[in-house]
Amino acid sequence: MLRALAVTGGVITSAGVVLAATFSALNVLPLVPSVQVAVIVAVGVLLDTMLVRSLLVPAFALDLGARTWWPSRLTRSSAAPVHARPLERTLHL
Repeated sequence: MLRALAVTGGVITSAGVVLAATFSALNVLPLVPSVQVAVIVAVGVLLDTMLVRSLLVPAFALDLGARTWWPSRLTRSSAAPVHARPLERTLHL
């Protein structure tokens, strides 16, 4: 789980920075309300990227452990691991 968070962290951060830069580009418009919306959205995206996705999501994932994947079959004890399941037969026409 930590490896997955570490691998995707850079991608998520760079995508958030690019999205914030895109909204910041709206600051050159002559309309005041659109500039205000652009600044608010850019700051919100940066807060989400830097604070929530970089710090809070990994912290909650570590705190919850296996319960992070609660609705999936990964947490069911009766289910066999994915790699141990037999291959399903395919229909060949």
